[in-house]
Amino acid sequence: EVQLQASGGGLVQHGGSLRLSCAASGFPFDRYAIGWFRQAPGKEREGVSCISRSDGYTQYAESVKGRFTISSDTAKNTVYLQMNSLKPEDTAVYYCAAVLAKFKCDYTMDYWGKGTLVTVSS
Repeated sequence: EVQLQASGGGLVQHGGSLRLSCAASGFPFDRYAIGWFRQAPGKEREGVSCISRSDGYTQYAESVKGRFTISSDTAKNTVYLQMNSLKPEDTAVYYCAAVLAKFKCDYTMDYWGKGTLVTVSS
């Protein structure tokens, strides 16, 4: 059974940091691209950052470049999203997702985990 478990969300002040974790199981981790997406109240889900497990290629939304870093730990089958300099507009439910591909980063990912809420206070 494919499982993606996101964790690490919480309440943080403007300018603070959080690290989200996405623990994956039930599929060959190294053959998948993994991504983080977010959905704020009243807005559509958007891609935040994705990583290719095969060659480490990464992609970021313009709004988070220079502030967020995606990384992966093969031994732990886990992908992380380090979020620094957080802003109130980063407030959203963050989801991790996976797709059987060298790289992909859109709403057509194969598997989605339950989200974790990030709230940034002003």
